[in-house]
Amino acid sequence: MPEDSIEHIDFDVLNEKAISKPLVKNIYTADPSAHYFNGKIYIYPSHDVDAGEAFDDLGSHFAMEDYHVISMDNVNSEAIDNGVALHVDDVAWAEKQMWAPDAAHKNGKYYLYFPAKGYDGIFRIGVAVSDSPTGPFTPQPEAIKDSFSIDPAVFEDEDGSYYMYFGGIWGGQLQRWRKGVFNAEQPESPTAHLPNDDEPALLPFVAKMRDDLLEFAEKPKAIEILDKNGDLLLEGDKDRRFFEAAWLHKYNGKYYFSYSTGDTHFICYAIGDSPYGPFTYGGRILNPVVGWTSHHSVCEVEGKWYLFYHDSSLSKGITHLRSIKVAEIKYNDDGSIQTLNPYKI
Repeated sequence: MPEDSIEHIDFDVLNEKAISKPLVKNIYTADPSAHYFNGKIYIYPSHDVDAGEAFDDLGSHFAMEDYHVISMDNVNSEAIDNGVALHVDDVAWAEKQMWAPDAAHKNGKYYLYFPAKGYDGIFRIGVAVSDSPTGPFTPQPEAIKDSFSIDPAVFEDEDGSYYMYFGGIWGGQLQRWRKGVFNAEQPESPTAHLPNDDEPALLPFVAKMRDDLLEFAEKPKAIEILDKNGDLLLEGDKDRRFFEAAWLHKYNGKYYFSYSTGDTHFICYAIGDSPYGPFTYGGRILNPVVGWTSHHSVCEVEGKWYLFYHDSSLSKGITHLRSIKVAEIKYNDDGSIQTLNPYKI
């Protein structure tokens, strides 16, 4: 929801109309990546703080410096903050901005994937390992080779393969990698290097993970998001094109790639037959929330499907102080997802 409308919101009324409440209130949390590990829900969010940074379209005010893991026995139980799982000071290559993370589990080990800016000002993606889903996590000494941009999401397929999806434009720097190397020109402009509105929109990326889940097993590949005619979505199609917040889940044999449209504030999805795509646009999962950003995950828990997301209702609209929430999602018989309104009309 655009910030220029926030000043007119009655937040007491808004919170009464919200379809779900913040899961934790002792800290601000965002970008929830939820997983059902060993009969319990674990949520890997960003940890929002007020660091006094200037608001800008590069996301400088999102100055997060650590991660907390939130756990729940079930979707209706108390959400527990398990404390600091990883701090930027523990990551040799990272300087700042520990943005949206994700996690994976294999052979009794837990892997925390996270983007951060290195000392060169470039976002990379790192990984840290633990024997516990709540950490603490021990980071690898270097970022994942060939990683770039932000918002890693790791999907485990039924055959035991793992894939990482990632990318984000504007402050996420995806547009600076259009030619395969980082373009440092016009560093203060979040929209420099974007395609024209009549050109195909920038695409997110996917890479299969190595068996040890510490590196890519291949060079990242672009993910095609198509309209019903089989054409790539255009940059000017801002209500449908990819901006950030990649996520993949599988339902009834189909792969659902979901993402945020960023400046138009929708969570959308597209459907394909392969973890590599192509994916055909299917619709919206979530309409705009208060707080400008929108970022989510989709997780199955005991036969039901849930959307984990965030808004800024608890902080009364402060963009960089968000709170994670959860709501059930439902599928139609044709596989489409029923769109959620975050506030009752």
